[in-house]
Amino acid sequence: MTAVPPSALPTTSHWGAYRAVTTEHGVRTYPHPGDPSPSPLLGNVSGALRHPTRVRRPCVRRGWLEDGPGPSGARGREPFVEVEWDEALDLVAAELDRVRDTHGPAAVFGGSYGWASAGRFHHAQSQLHRFLSQFGGYTASRNSYSLGASLVVLPHLVGRAGADAVLRAASSWPTIAARTELLVAFGGVPAKNVHVTPGGVTRHRTPDALAALAEAGTRVALVSPLRDDLPERIAADWYPVRPATDTALMLGLAHTLLREGLHDRAFLDRYTTGFDTFARYLEGRTDGTAKDADWAAALCGIDAADIRRLARRMAGSRTLITVTWSLQRTQHGEQPVHAGLALAAMLGQIGLPGGGFGHGYGSMGDVGDHGPQLRLPHLPQGANPVREFIPCARIADLLLHPGESYDYDGERRTYPDIRLVHWAGGNPFHHHQDLGRLRRAFARPDTIVVHEPHWTATARHADIVLPTTTTLEREDFGGGRRDTHLIAMHRIVEPVGEARDDHRILAELAGRLGFAQRFTEGRTPREWLTHLYDSWSADLRAHGHEVPDFGTFWKDGEYELPAGREHFTLFEDYRRDPVAHPLDTPSGRIEITSARLASLALADCPAHPTWLEPDAWHRAPEAASHPMLLIAHQPATRLHSQYDVGDVSLAGKTAGRETVRLNPTDATARGVRDGDLVRLHNDRGAVLAGARLDTAVRAGVACLPTGAWFDPAPGDGPPLCVHGNPNTLTADIPSSRLSQGATGQHTLVQAERYEGEPPPVTVREPPPLIGSATVPRHLHRSTTPTPEPRAPRTDRPPQPTHAPPAPEPRETP
Repeated sequence: MTAVPPSALPTTSHWGAYRAVTTEHGVRTYPHPGDPSPSPLLGNVSGALRHPTRVRRPCVRRGWLEDGPGPSGARGREPFVEVEWDEALDLVAAELDRVRDTHGPAAVFGGSYGWASAGRFHHAQSQLHRFLSQFGGYTASRNSYSLGASLVVLPHLVGRAGADAVLRAASSWPTIAARTELLVAFGGVPAKNVHVTPGGVTRHRTPDALAALAEAGTRVALVSPLRDDLPERIAADWYPVRPATDTALMLGLAHTLLREGLHDRAFLDRYTTGFDTFARYLEGRTDGTAKDADWAAALCGIDAADIRRLARRMAGSRTLITVTWSLQRTQHGEQPVHAGLALAAMLGQIGLPGGGFGHGYGSMGDVGDHGPQLRLPHLPQGANPVREFIPCARIADLLLHPGESYDYDGERRTYPDIRLVHWAGGNPFHHHQDLGRLRRAFARPDTIVVHEPHWTATARHADIVLPTTTTLEREDFGGGRRDTHLIAMHRIVEPVGEARDDHRILAELAGRLGFAQRFTEGRTPREWLTHLYDSWSADLRAHGHEVPDFGTFWKDGEYELPAGREHFTLFEDYRRDPVAHPLDTPSGRIEITSARLASLALADCPAHPTWLEPDAWHRAPEAASHPMLLIAHQPATRLHSQYDVGDVSLAGKTAGRETVRLNPTDATARGVRDGDLVRLHNDRGAVLAGARLDTAVRAGVACLPTGAWFDPAPGDGPPLCVHGNPNTLTADIPSSRLSQGATGQHTLVQAERYEGEPPPVTVREPPPLIGSATVPRHLHRSTTPTPEPRAPRTDRPPQPTHAPPAPEPRETP
């Protein structure tokens, strides 16, 4: 490891702590000295810092500046005008005031879903939510794109505390390495994801844990269409399952356990409820179809004899069943989670060291880690006076269908009418599905305000763009879940251009709106850091820990947190005494059949694990014209879409586009060779990607990572993303009416070799910018007249002559 120079200053990121020093061309980064496996994503930092895509001055979309607020199909297609900060903030404050006073605070959407910063104070979402709560409230978003189905269904199966334990207190890697004999990994344990955790990881220990697993001789059953969903050094039997059929395989395994008497009846009777109902389903007594190994084999593509052998191995070993988060990012995504839990319960090993159930090993760096579980310092957001919210993956429905009703976790809710979107610290044009539909949705509000360091697709689809600093350009402190350290995040460089931190932007808006003192509490950012640290450290000292004062912490650059337990097992207390430690479910037990889910009578999320055919799989009618199953998984070269212009991300592209992996059999049938440009398409749109042939990909599958900045070619109709963003192709449908979770993992496509000269990639340059302009007087806050009552939103306002056609009317359900 390269020696860290004394001049290097500490900071951290979602992919790990590091040191940085300024250079002539930017910064040079050095991994934290105590990190045994630094993230390769550190290589993205320097190249992105002063990249041409940095937003350097406040900008306003030309049509909005000339014509004022209103729905517009020109978003994402029109030049921006650079303005002075005071003018930009006046415009935003006036528009916030107008929307709140005319339509109420629920007409403001403060979703701000994203991973903007590892910092605890300059956390963009916290800053924006604190501001909007004090402003009068806002419509919020709930849950996540990563875990939308699991966050809702798990409380019905193991209770809210149990769900939190599944996601935040999984059995530790040292315990697994010491005690697990067979790891059955549905979705694998992808090494590419383990360097990332919200808030960061100082010591990346999961790679060493996987190496310890290999050294211990633990056998792994890898259930995935991708062989590299598990590191090669780990001995594994690969079950290349057809995508979207994991639940069928789990049911076939469960049926074998039941038929051969290999299930643990004593455990099921004492610790679970509803098994008999599930058993009747497995045997086909409820629908006439036994879910045996032969039935499962026909669906999932794994030989029936192999299914039976695996079930017997599971019953004869200390077995841990794990399900990656990716499997629940699909239609009916609740089912593999529920089925995996039921399968583990049938083995009777839940709560035993090395056995039981896990969810998310390899999906995030903290799953299985044994760092301390401490609440780190954080900025209080305050209570939101508005009770409206949406599941985060329903943003397009929210904007396209105001006033319409939908189901969510047993409630019937109604979408509010959003007039202003205020977004800080995220890129929905990365996270969301069916980006052509999202573009139509983003045409509906009166105004979209975005805080952003780079000209991402979200910034390009805004009306007002406020340039924000990156973590290297401000002071903060940071740490992640189960992190070993709290890191002092020193400012490494001066802000690029006129970028400001979110706190300053929102404080100045609060001043214009009359609540600056309440928002800042009279503190500067450095004073906030001191205040938050002092309050947090006082609590730690009260519990007997030695904690340095803020000045010492800042000088030292870090504080090593009290150590956590090395060995622990999920649900070990419940296993030891289910009476003293019941789960907070209605029965107090693991609910293999949930009475609450049964009462909801949702056809797309039944009470017990059930095979439900998805829209995107090899037997779907659409497969006749779009025969390949596209897997849109997390990238190995960046975090989501962050720093897509960084060196590591750019090096991972092929022909300047995102790389799609194809099995050689599929490529040969289409005349595609390594490095060729490929067009992937379906009825929602098309993308261009560079081909890489790989036998680690199951035949019939295309693998295209998410996160390439959306770059639609000019023109009407379904979009062609020339850069390779797979969410151009994925369907914007919910996992179920229970969770309304995202389903972006799978979609059906056709693939073909691209012929001719391709459209250029344009997202690595800023959009057309017009030099400084004077804001029209009628838009200034000080002279904004009382707005006239608006016509119904189905009436399309007149468009400026330079704009493309007005946005489409709201979709009908």
